[in-house]
Amino acid sequence: METAKTYADIGLDYALGTKKVLGKNLMEAIQQKGTMEALTFCNHQAIPLTDSIALHYKATIKRVSDKNRNPNNKANAEELKYITQFKKELANKKEIKPITLEKKDKVQFYYPIETNTMCLQCHGKQIKPEVQRQILKLYPNDLAFGYGENEVRGIWSITFEKKKNE
Repeated sequence: METAKTYADIGLDYALGTKKVLGKNLMEAIQQKGTMEALTFCNHQAIPLTDSIALHYKATIKRVSDKNRNPNNKANAEELKYITQFKKELANKKEIKPITLEKKDKVQFYYPIETNTMCLQCHGKQIKPEVQRQILKLYPNDLAFGYGENEVRGIWSITFEKKKNE
């Protein structure tokens, strides 16, 4: 008999599923047309793609940060609290565990977004000048840079309905 998935399992499925789709599309854009095309992809497609995946899962899925690039990805007070917690855990070399909160008829799930080599092309400490110029053209108030590898750049903030009959 199959074990029922916990809310943490469901949240993680949603976060990793969305991350996989965005990552795959971003990687294809970089490989086919370079970093500048990846910027265009993020600017035009990242939020609509995330929204369509959220629709599929019947959830609200956001990527938010304390140092956001897009103003629509600015973390709220509760999200900031968990970004800070994840950063501390990573700094103290602790295993970062997702946060699952049950709120009335909904579940709120938080999962860290960590930087990798691909991220650093647009979010790192040494961004190519032409890429930097394009970023500032698209996002004049950009804060999402200066990262190193394996740092918390933000979180997945996911809200979904509790299962019925509970």
